[in-house]
Amino acid sequence: MDLKKWIGKIHLWLGLSSGLVVFIVAVTGCIYAFQTEIKDLTYSFLFVEQQEGPVLPPSEISKIAYEAFPEGHLHAVLYPTRDRSAQAIFFSYGEGHDHFMTAYINPYTGEVLRLKDEYADFFRFILDGHFYLWLPIEIGQPVVATFTLIFLVMVISGLILWWPRKKKNLQQSLTVKWDARWRRKNYDLHQVFGFYVMTFALVFAVTGLVWGFIWFRDGLYAATTGGKKFVEYYAPVSDSTKISPENTPALDRVWMKMVAEYPQAEWIEVHPPDYEHGAIAANANPDASTYWKMDYRYFDQYTLEELPVDHVWGRLHEATFGDKLNRMNYDIHVGAIAGFPGKLLAFFLSAIIASLPVTGFMIWWGRRYKDKKPKPKKAALQETYVKA
Repeated sequence: MDLKKWIGKIHLWLGLSSGLVVFIVAVTGCIYAFQTEIKDLTYSFLFVEQQEGPVLPPSEISKIAYEAFPEGHLHAVLYPTRDRSAQAIFFSYGEGHDHFMTAYINPYTGEVLRLKDEYADFFRFILDGHFYLWLPIEIGQPVVATFTLIFLVMVISGLILWWPRKKKNLQQSLTVKWDARWRRKNYDLHQVFGFYVMTFALVFAVTGLVWGFIWFRDGLYAATTGGKKFVEYYAPVSDSTKISPENTPALDRVWMKMVAEYPQAEWIEVHPPDYEHGAIAANANPDASTYWKMDYRYFDQYTLEELPVDHVWGRLHEATFGDKLNRMNYDIHVGAIAGFPGKLLAFFLSAIIASLPVTGFMIWWGRRYKDKKPKPKKAALQETYVKA
């Protein structure tokens, strides 16, 4: 009982200190869960009328995009399904000219449908709150990561506090007494709902911590791969001594190769080399609603020879269990791993998690207020007893 009392105090003070952050992260996660579906309903420039003819190659899409945004640094050209616009993605960070712009282009006609500042997008605002609390990255990211770790401790301590002392009390711990007074009802909402979302809350916390702390990501990766060291992403180097006389731009040739080898892909993306002799990176995704199934491939920009990598972003069939788990991290975190029902579940679970700091605070406030109520004087009690 003494141990449970101390765990209760730890749970209380950790909850009071982290409640606001947990609330913000949960609510923004709630909203972000359906960002793809909401964009499809509200952004008309994502779609084009499908045609039977060929689409423009990446070199032509790039040229058109640079005319619309000449000061940009082209990161990739993305081809979704044939009824959607191609995307020329400009991205630069930490080079004195930070930008994240996307030119949405009709792949049949070359018409620029929209040049969009992704940093000004509503869902980017939501994502920044989820990851950084709208603070500078170097401040907000460690703050969110630290409170996510605290939340993980709170989930475990909450389970200990929830655990009934006797088996006959189990039913009471699993149901909300809806006809009780508000204070009891609020207590049940916190305790019962907290128990039901506990497993999913642990999943949200662990997948969030993979981005939050490098040591956590590396430790989890080592534990799931038999001790392998996590290798950061890199693009291999091309052999500049073997320049091909081929007239067709290398980026187009890689794209054509990917189109031929992945005819059922729901998107194909090609990346120009990031540096002078860098490789051309390309990926093909058979399911645009998730990310983990993608094949990532790298080609020498001069010979088109495929180059191997030893990080997790390679071909799916070559990935180990630990590699696949790392690649699934985002899809698990947002519920997309289970399709639309998974996103729906993630939405409701995030809403419940957002409610826990509120109900927890109300429990603490109610007890604090109750403890401070003036006690009736002894004489008044005696008079009441006599009258009764």
